[in-house]
Amino acid sequence: MIRGDARTGGLLDLRDDALAACVDCGLCLPHCPTYRVTGDERRSPRGRIALMRAVDGGGMEADEEVLESIDTCVLCRGCETACPSVVPFGELMAGTRASLGRTRRPPLRLRIGLAVLVRPRLLRFGSRFLAVLQRLHLLPRRLPLPQRLPLRDPRTPARTEGEVVLFTGCVMDAWQPDVHAAVEAVLEATDTRVRRSGDSAGCCGALHAHAGMDAAARRQAEQVMSALPGSDPVLVDSAGCGAALREFGVLLGTPEAAAFSARVRDVHEWLADRMSSLPVALPGDRPTVIVQDPCHLRHAQGVHADVRTVLAPYADLVELDDEGLCCGAGGAFAVLQPELAGEIRERKSAAISRAATRGRSDLVVSANPGCALHLAAAGHLVRHPLEIVADRLDREGGCVDVG
Repeated sequence: MIRGDARTGGLLDLRDDALAACVDCGLCLPHCPTYRVTGDERRSPRGRIALMRAVDGGGMEADEEVLESIDTCVLCRGCETACPSVVPFGELMAGTRASLGRTRRPPLRLRIGLAVLVRPRLLRFGSRFLAVLQRLHLLPRRLPLPQRLPLRDPRTPARTEGEVVLFTGCVMDAWQPDVHAAVEAVLEATDTRVRRSGDSAGCCGALHAHAGMDAAARRQAEQVMSALPGSDPVLVDSAGCGAALREFGVLLGTPEAAAFSARVRDVHEWLADRMSSLPVALPGDRPTVIVQDPCHLRHAQGVHADVRTVLAPYADLVELDDEGLCCGAGGAFAVLQPELAGEIRERKSAAISRAATRGRSDLVVSANPGCALHLAAAGHLVRHPLEIVADRLDREGGCVDVG
């Protein structure tokens, strides 16, 4: 994805000024999860950029060393938040993967998985098949799946009209329908009519973009935009999907795509401006929750504080002490790089354990399905922040504690 009019023309088609922005200061290193667990410079932001420069300028081939360096990036973008030079690392990584993707194909298991994601009926059928295997205890517990996949299609008839659109996506719609239901309940508590994006919009294409499948990501972006015309706000309860939708303007480079991206808001961001419309919490026992910031909410969208704004009236919050370091989920990263993802998760689990000791609660909230499933596979109890709010909201205007 190319931003601006600065000159490109190297082998990776990256902007010269973006490549030159990194001054090798190393301030990003403590914020890079892969560098933290390996100590390998090739698995650091500045090391990856150095390899990009070499390949883009023709001084080095994209050999196994380069490919492994690029493939092992979680794309958490924590380095962007830490960088004083404002290096657009996410843009550089996306462009590099897209360029490399023109000459090599992603792993077969990833291509199959991504093909299923863009076919909602097939995804639900496959999910029910996995649910049967799960009930028969034939699936390994370490797989990043919900504890109990739904056996039946749990969706209820959705409105065809509304003031806002709730983007339902692919995996969450099939695996975590309770999250969408909770989010819809909270939105309706503000007297807002909600319609869902549904199958016509489908997958946002985030995982395709992460895999360097630029053409497929563009097709999904076009499909989403075509399914959701108009000017109504598009609210997203998945941090990764929200980040992808907000970058359609960059991905497609059209005024129409930029206008669509301007409509997108994370659901917590939208609610934070309307807290006075939510019912007041009644006195009583408040749940204590450990807040885990998904990288695409904290670094890509920069709206993680809104989660706290929305949660604070209904729960006691405990912060992690790891400065938002990635949990290792990274879209398909945990599937493609399981060992490295597991090592990164161990650090997050240690931070969660310390927070649980301080707060005397082991309940974690995360606003991204990938993070939630990745952490749950390690034995953590994880819920979406708005599930906590929905549990306590009384549809008549008060709050009840149903936890």
